[in-house]
Amino acid sequence: MGAKKSRPRFTLPELAEKTGRRPARVADNIKKEIATLLLRKIKDPRVYNVTITQVKVTPDLRRAWIYFSCLDQSVEEVAAGLASASGFIRSHLARELGMRYVPDLEFLHDRTINRMAEMDKIFHEIAEEDDTAPE
Repeated sequence: MGAKKSRPRFTLPELAEKTGRRPARVADNIKKEIATLLLRKIKDPRVYNVTITQVKVTPDLRRAWIYFSCLDQSVEEVAAGLASASGFIRSHLARELGMRYVPDLEFLHDRTINRMAEMDKIFHEIAEEDDTAPE
């Protein structure tokens, strides 16, 4: 008889087996399609100048988180506009991606750009203080 392979008793999530490439491909396709829709088909003024920054999809492709950023608009207004267009977006994704099941879409505000702007401002203030400091 062959020796039975023992499994470790504890595992770390970051060392777990990676998911396949399909969720990443689906997320990329969803991002492209939604960006195209926002530019060409959705006429809601609440979603003008909205950028889709990232899409994450669960391994079973049942749920998708769409991260967006908006510079000059209220985040609540943009989120409401995207939520009201989510049915149209899902039906478009079903036609274009040819998937058996279209993921449930959840739109989330991506604060990365705002944080980068804040950090940039802080770095400029530090640089100005260094330039004006007496030696």
